[in-house]
Amino acid sequence: MLYNSDCIEILKTLKTNSIDLIFADPPYFLSNGGKSIHSGKIVSVNKGDWDDKTKYDNHIEFTKTWIKESFRVLKYGGSIWISGTIHNIFDIKNFLDEIGFKIINIVVWHKSDPPPLIYKNKLKFSYELIIWASKGNNHTFNYEDMYKINNDELQDVWTIPAVQMNEKKFGYHPTQKPEALLERIILACSKENEIVLDPFSGSGTTCFVAKKLNRKYIGIEKNKEFYNISKRRIESI
Repeated sequence: MLYNSDCIEILKTLKTNSIDLIFADPPYFLSNGGKSIHSGKIVSVNKGDWDDKTKYDNHIEFTKTWIKESFRVLKYGGSIWISGTIHNIFDIKNFLDEIGFKIINIVVWHKSDPPPLIYKNKLKFSYELIIWASKGNNHTFNYEDMYKINNDELQDVWTIPAVQMNEKKFGYHPTQKPEALLERIILACSKENEIVLDPFSGSGTTCFVAKKLNRKYIGIEKNKEFYNISKRRIESI
């Protein structure tokens, strides 16, 4: 199921204790007029109004509200994974603690192909953080599936390249996550026919991978263009 709507509005319509796994790639609030390098060109870091904190009545309250609603709809024993950077991850961690989530791991997604620096006055940015937390105890973790990845116990630093070109063939999204990243998360914390929710579904990576792995999915995306990209992408399976 895909919704072209505001995530909080849709979350409030979902049943309590009905979702098995949530992956959220929320606004990082880093659109501040800065510059970056993309495909060898200097570009603005601004992603859109959805990533600009000044476009929200209260971006902190927005963050707390969608996390609180995610807690309500998640089943006991279910997991939530939330990606972020220094721009938003500390607020998210505090709200997870306050609302009652139990933090299990903080995964470092190490990008094997980060963009070069424009200003040579700092270290190159090569990672994002992903907080893994559960609602209650006895969370699902498919240990054997994760062991098979490297024929060893999986660590909390994952080296995965950024999105490959073939994953963008249905359209461009500025913060699209690689399918390999979502495949690992979905295989780790859900089983076939369970429900995976993405409240900021963007170009539909979570729902696309969930469908490939025989999971049910709910994606919520406010931007009509991104919603249409995800719809075409998911229907291609």
